[in-house]
This record gives sequence, structure tokens and C-alpha cells, in this order.
Amino acid sequence: MNIKVLGIGCPKCHETTNLVEKVVAELGVSASVEKVTDLKEMMKLGVMSTPAIVIDGVIKCTGRMPTADEIKSWLV
Repeated sequence: MNIKVLGIGCPKCHETTNLVEKVVAELGVSASVEKVTDLKEMMKLGVMSTPAIVIDGVIKCTGRMPTADEIKSWLV
């Protein structure tokens, strides 16, 4: 599983990355978590507001920080 956390470096983007990594570790899911800060890459993925989460090429959340429960539901 490939998880991309998109953000330009704001506090909410860092918090989102930390939360995703925590949930992945908690669930023991085999996944790579990648932080994407390049605006061109974000636009290629179709994301216009951050923080955003893309899992295996599917946009799951944009413009807000998801809850841990939301992230869990996307990973199981």
C-alpha cells in the first residue's frame, strides 16, 4: 500500500503525516508513507488544497486533517 500525505509544510500537514504514520504502526499495516511537498506533483494528483491523503492513487481527503478513525477505515 502506498500512502501519500500532501502538504507544503504547514503545521496541519506535519500533524497529518504524524497521525497517518501512527495509525499505520498501530494497525501493523504494510504501507509506505510518503510526504509530498512539490506543488506540481500535487496538481498532477488532482489535489488543490492541503493537507491531503492519497492511498494507492485514490484521493481520500483534501483540505482538512482526518481523524484517526477515518484513516483506519481507509486502511482496513
